[in-house]
Formats: sequence, structure tokens, C-alpha cells
Amino acid sequence: MKTEKLIPVKKVTLKNNCPECFSNNGLQLTFSQMFVETSFYKSITNNISHTIVCNTCNSTIYPERWTDDIERVFTYQQKAFTPKPASKYYKKIFWIVIVATLALFFAALIATALYLEYL
Repeated sequence: MKTEKLIPVKKVTLKNNCPECFSNNGLQLTFSQMFVETSFYKSITNNISHTIVCNTCNSTIYPERWTDDIERVFTYQQKAFTPKPASKYYKKIFWIVIVATLALFFAALIATALYLEYL
């Protein structure tokens, strides 16, 4: 069971005109970061994505439709954006499996040593 989600990290309201409806107060730039969760760990990755959405006409503005002004503002915001550092948190079940595996390994090692000694 592996789930991957994009978690919004930063939202910025842009004052540029929307290329679809020409409104100048509806554009919103969102930077998102990938969050991965499995049975054994939770992880924040370095995978960053961005979207520009117009809240007035409810359309996603893809890079092909960006004007030069939107591109300049995006470049500035991208440079100003600092993502969360990549990290990995191991869950309790991971540590239980590791400890159980090590315990079995050492038990087998001791049993082998005792068997060889009494041969």
C-alpha cells in the first residue's frame, strides 16, 4: 500500500491578467511537494510541482498559455520558494520488523555456535 499525494506548500495570488477570461484578480500560483506514505514509512520528497489556476473562470492555465508577464512573475516566485527539506520518518512497524529480524538472526547464530561446540 503506497500512497502518493501532492501537498500544497505555498499559494500566491497573482495580479496578472488571466489569458482565458482577462480578469486581473483571479490567478493563483500553487507550489506543491510530493508526500509518500507506505506501511513502513512516511516521506517528503524533493519532487516539486506547480499549477496556476484562475479562480474567476475556474480554468487551469498551462505554460503554453502563459504571457511574458506571468512567466516573469512565476520565475520570481520560483526563486523565492523554499521547499520543505526531504525527510523520511520510519513507522513503528518498520522498527518491529528490524528488531525481530535481528533477534532471529542472533538466535540462529547462537544456536549454530552451540551446536558446533557440542559436536
